[in-house]
Amino acid sequence: MSVLPVPSILDEVKEKGVRKALYETLDNTVERITAGMNIQDIREALRGDKPSRRPNPRLTPHADGFWMHMRPSYFHTAVTGIYPTFRLGWLSTFFFAFEIITGLFLMIYYTPSPDQAYADMENLMGNVPLGQLMRDLHRLGAEAMVAFVMLHMLRTFITGSYKKPRQFTWFTGVVLLITTLFLSFSGYLLPWDQLAFWAVTIGTSMAEAAPPEVVGTNLNLLLRGSPDIGAGGLLRFYLLHVFALPLITAIFIGVHYYKVVLHGHSLPPRKEEVGKDTAKRVPVDKRTYFIPDIMSNELAWVGVVVFIMMVLVVWFFHAPLENHADPQVTPLHTTAPWYFLWLQGLLKLGDKVLMGIVVPTIVFGLLFVFPYLDLTPSRRYAHRRFMLSMGALVVLGWTLLTYMGTPWYGVETSADVEIAQEMIPQEGVGPVRATPFDEWVTNVTVIDPQDNIWLQTVSGWKDQNQTIALDTGSPEELDAKLNDYDALVAPRAIAVYEEEVVHPDWGAIAIGDLEEELGEENEHLAETLLEYHHLMFEEWAEGIDDPVGYLVVSLLEDQGNVVRIYLLITWDDEVQRTLASGETVDLTLRQLEGKVVYIHEESEWHEH
Repeated sequence: MSVLPVPSILDEVKEKGVRKALYETLDNTVERITAGMNIQDIREALRGDKPSRRPNPRLTPHADGFWMHMRPSYFHTAVTGIYPTFRLGWLSTFFFAFEIITGLFLMIYYTPSPDQAYADMENLMGNVPLGQLMRDLHRLGAEAMVAFVMLHMLRTFITGSYKKPRQFTWFTGVVLLITTLFLSFSGYLLPWDQLAFWAVTIGTSMAEAAPPEVVGTNLNLLLRGSPDIGAGGLLRFYLLHVFALPLITAIFIGVHYYKVVLHGHSLPPRKEEVGKDTAKRVPVDKRTYFIPDIMSNELAWVGVVVFIMMVLVVWFFHAPLENHADPQVTPLHTTAPWYFLWLQGLLKLGDKVLMGIVVPTIVFGLLFVFPYLDLTPSRRYAHRRFMLSMGALVVLGWTLLTYMGTPWYGVETSADVEIAQEMIPQEGVGPVRATPFDEWVTNVTVIDPQDNIWLQTVSGWKDQNQTIALDTGSPEELDAKLNDYDALVAPRAIAVYEEEVVHPDWGAIAIGDLEEELGEENEHLAETLLEYHHLMFEEWAEGIDDPVGYLVVSLLEDQGNVVRIYLLITWDDEVQRTLASGETVDLTLRQLEGKVVYIHEESEWHEH
């Protein structure tokens, strides 16, 4: 008779005892969860023993399970090593899952609004436990996912695994490459900082170039939600990033894995006869079962990758967060993300429509149909010299275009602007900000507020100087007038010359002795001065003639907790000037440019 009105575990306990009843209930539960493997089966798999039950219970999860049916029940031993797959496909899938997990955490603390998004980022990084860690992992995972998907496609091309009957598998892989690129790109805008705003502005401006004009204009409006990126554009990118693109990616991952299971993993080219695909006909003695060997191997790869990522985000990598997005201020050297730099490089070669729309469309179109065009049966490297050479040329071309997309190609900027940007970057930290407040306070160069260099701006000096100069009668007097910047600035500044650094209080110190003379109490300042010297006399020496660098340091009047650093550069420049008499003369003029930064006593800037 049943203990309860309905059958229950209590009946099992009454009949078999507590221990046996609980064990059998747990065993049945495990078998349901694993779709066929009980506790004994799992124990045998973990020990590496052969299965004691027949039929093989390790195959049942692949036939009856929801997740495991996407993985082959066994592999050919030839594809279980690092070569030929390098586990790139598995790691690409892992990073997709990794991004979903870390992204869900970030979504909790994020609002897709221009008024709130940036504040949410600051809150996430400063107040939420493990918030910065999760953001760094999510950003690094996104970059890694793009890299692994690209490498996976390159490996597939090199080993010829796109050939019949796997043409459609390649097709779905190209779709996944595109969705991966746009998944990462759509997330770029969400922090709503300068990097995000201007990188996406560059990207969406290419859509506007799509012909005819009515298509480009409306495509731009569809992406941005308005002529310029604002609340509508941020919301659109957020929905693309967290809903539409992940959904499309998940669907095509399922199709991609289905095709892999259907056709099997292609063997190394030398293992197959030319024109024959034997991946599905695996002899029993050549089989390596997914459970436990492949599964444990893949979990080990995941463990190693996660460990490496944790090391990177703790000590080496931090997701950048620049100043709040400002449509009125364009940062110097704005670029697209690294994986779209090749597009930016193309744009430097010609017309925006041709290079920004037509050529990329042709490139991705060829990627889609490539397996259907290459009908040669052999996958062996010796038989594919032409295709492998073409692939190498494509990779080389992509690399060159990527370099051309950087600010270091085809972008003309003056050396003084580059030096100032390196020392006090518009976005980021830089050596000047990284120098602690205490070191600046002990090295103030302007003390008397009545004789303060800040009473005259650089623009004011330059305008006044030019006015005086043009009224001067002789070229010699003109040259002298225009070379008095150094006389004005040097007594009020730390001056960096080619051979020495001169301070109003310390006197002259040779460059080689700077770190020793300044000591530990000024070690950061010494590093800043040495970097200033390196930029002027080594890195940008060819672009600037006879430079002198100055750091004018003062405390704000009536504010003892804010220090102001004015970075100034003077150099010689060959120019023509017209005198008041109408005479045109060639002159070596002393030019002057400057940049200012304020550092508060409680601020902490760190270079990453």
